[in-house]
Amino acid sequence: MFLTPRMRVTALAVAAAFVLGACSSAATTAPTTAPSAAPTASGAATQAPGGGTPTVPSGNVTLQGAGATFPAPLYGTWFEAFSAKYPNIQIDYQANGSGAGIKAITQQTVDFGASDAPMKDEEIAAVPSGAKILHVPTALGAVVIIYNLPGVDTLQLDAANVAGIYLGTITKWNDPAIAANNAGVTLPATDILVVHRSDGSGTTNAFTTYLDTVSPDWHSQVGKGKEVKWPTGVGAQGNDGVAGGVKQTEGAVGYVELNYATTAKLTSAKLKNADGNFVPGSTAGVTAAAEAAVDSFPADFRQAPIINGAGADTYPIASYTYILIYQDQKDLAKAQALVAFLQWALTDGQQGEEGLGYAPLPAPVQQKALDELHTVTVGGAPVWP
Repeated sequence: MFLTPRMRVTALAVAAAFVLGACSSAATTAPTTAPSAAPTASGAATQAPGGGTPTVPSGNVTLQGAGATFPAPLYGTWFEAFSAKYPNIQIDYQANGSGAGIKAITQQTVDFGASDAPMKDEEIAAVPSGAKILHVPTALGAVVIIYNLPGVDTLQLDAANVAGIYLGTITKWNDPAIAANNAGVTLPATDILVVHRSDGSGTTNAFTTYLDTVSPDWHSQVGKGKEVKWPTGVGAQGNDGVAGGVKQTEGAVGYVELNYATTAKLTSAKLKNADGNFVPGSTAGVTAAAEAAVDSFPADFRQAPIINGAGADTYPIASYTYILIYQDQKDLAKAQALVAFLQWALTDGQQGEEGLGYAPLPAPVQQKALDELHTVTVGGAPVWP
């Protein structure tokens, strides 16, 4: 896992909170699942048949993962906390973009991939014959529009503004179309520098899905996906690269996951939602979007970004993020470690998401994901019966 110094300090602090919280909650609350068997001599819990928690391997296990930068701060925190609880399990993660994560898990060069964009039909078709990849949802996040305009602390943008900026038809910050949404705000005549992702990205998929939905011109000229042919701007690697590019350049604008805007101390614009309200990027706004769409969550878990969801406070660009694993695993110890980690992430791990700028899963989706883990096998035998 590659973390900046700031992210590592945050991860360690929140990881400690996870561990302490788990200890205190265990002493004060009843378990939400059936009791597990007593710990083994190695300290790893074993699952009671038909319920409880997954079996944790007793030997040393290292899991390798790669993919999305969107959830990297959250995953870094989770990996620290889980390894503190089970020191025999180490999880290494390379945050190199959703496209790279899908490629790595497809080629079986990692134990798990990570993507903010669900795999496309053609990507699933590239999976080795007879194999199936599961999409395990872990969190939701907002894609926010960050900007660098000294003296402009509040900025409101509607869909036409955002599309115009990224199409290159709005080139100055004091353009009348932007000014119309910002009465009383003195906007400078500064040139707009668009910063976008240079790598295959689930954040890009969510953002371009938004543009594709709200702008007929964008739909006909550019489209949506993890990678697109950008009409204007400069590229940067990862969410942190976009955040850094905007922070370094006055007049710049970019799109990142909410956590990165907070970490880089950059202001993000309020976006006009489907109800006509200008709303800031927030975990509450993402939760509202997810809750409103929960009944249509697909059976194969490949939920598209939630764009312009209904609700007065709903944020208009919300996206699930996924860990991708093979349903039938080859290595029992690694399979046990993966399932145990994911079960922990879907339960204890959900409690700390909002503090890191992510929204926890809606309860029905959380339960679907836990049920999905019971389908993971090694040689056809369930890892967590």
